[in-house]
Amino acid sequence: MKIIHILTFIFLFLLIASISYYFVLAALSNRIISKRLGDIRIHALDEANPRKSRLEDKAKYILAKLIHYSMPDESWDDSKIRLRFMSAGYYRELDALIYFGLKTLLTFVLPILYVIVTLIFGSGITFVSILAIAVFMSCLGYYLPDLWIAEKIKARKKEIFESLPNALDLMRVCVTAGLGLDAAIERVGKELRIESKALAEEFHLLNLELRTGATRKLALKNLADRTGVEDVHSLVSMLIQTEHFGTSIADALRVHADSLREKRSIMAQEAAAAIPVKMTIPLIACIFPALMVVLLGPAIISVSKALSTINFGVH
Repeated sequence: MKIIHILTFIFLFLLIASISYYFVLAALSNRIISKRLGDIRIHALDEANPRKSRLEDKAKYILAKLIHYSMPDESWDDSKIRLRFMSAGYYRELDALIYFGLKTLLTFVLPILYVIVTLIFGSGITFVSILAIAVFMSCLGYYLPDLWIAEKIKARKKEIFESLPNALDLMRVCVTAGLGLDAAIERVGKELRIESKALAEEFHLLNLELRTGATRKLALKNLADRTGVEDVHSLVSMLIQTEHFGTSIADALRVHADSLREKRSIMAQEAAAAIPVKMTIPLIACIFPALMVVLLGPAIISVSKALSTINFGVH
C-alpha cells in the first residue's frame, strides 16, 4: 500500500507540474507575441501617420532656428562634437538639434527667469549682484547640456568596458565553432542585447557597415572612433594585425579577453585600496566630534564644577 501511495503522489505531482508548465509557457508566449505585434503595429502607424511626420518637420525647423547661436561653424561630419554624440549613443540628426537648441534656450531663459523672479520677490539686491548672478546663470545654462552628455559618455564607456570580455569570449566560441569573424560579430551583437545594449548597438552598426561594402579595417576603425574606449582601440588593432599576419583569431580573442579581465581586476583592487583614504574625511567630520564629546565631556563637566566651587569659596 505504501508503494501505491508513493506512486500515486508522484503521478499527481508530475501531472500538476506539467499542467502548470503548459499554462505558464502559453502565457509567456502569448505575451511575447502580443509585444511583437504591438511593436509592428506602432511602427506601421508611425510610417502611415503623415501628421506625426509634419510635426517632426516643424520641430526640426524651430530647432534649426534656435541652434544658430550655439552650433559651431565647422563641418558637422568632421567635427569632434559629432564623435562625442556617437560616443554617447546618439546618431540621429534630431538629437543634435535638440542638444544645440537646449544650449540656446537655457543660455537665455535661465538669466531672464532669475531677473524676473528677483524683480518680483527680491528686495535690497544691488544691480551689480543681479547682473553677476544672471551672467553666472547664463554660463550654467550654456554648459549644462555639455555636463549631461559627458555623464552619458562616461556611463556608456563603462558599460562597454565591463561587457567587452564576455563579448570576446562569445566571439571566440563562435569562431571556434566555424563561423567567420563577420558572422560571429553579428551573432554576438544579437546575444548581447540583454547584457549590454550599447555594445550590441555598436556591433550592429559594425555589421551594417560590413554589409554595405566597407572594408573590415575601415569598419573596425569606425567602431573604435564611435566608442572612444581605449580597450576597443586595442581590440581593433589586434584584429587588424591578426588579419594581416594570418594568425589564429580565436587565440588572439582569448588572450585579449584574459588581459581585459586582469585589467578589470586591477582596477577593482585599486578602488578597494582607495577606500580607507576616502573614508578618512567622513570619519573626521562625523565620528571624531562625537568621540571627542564622549571622551572629553565628563572631564569638562568635572573641571567646570571644580572651577565653580573655587569661585564660590572666594566669594
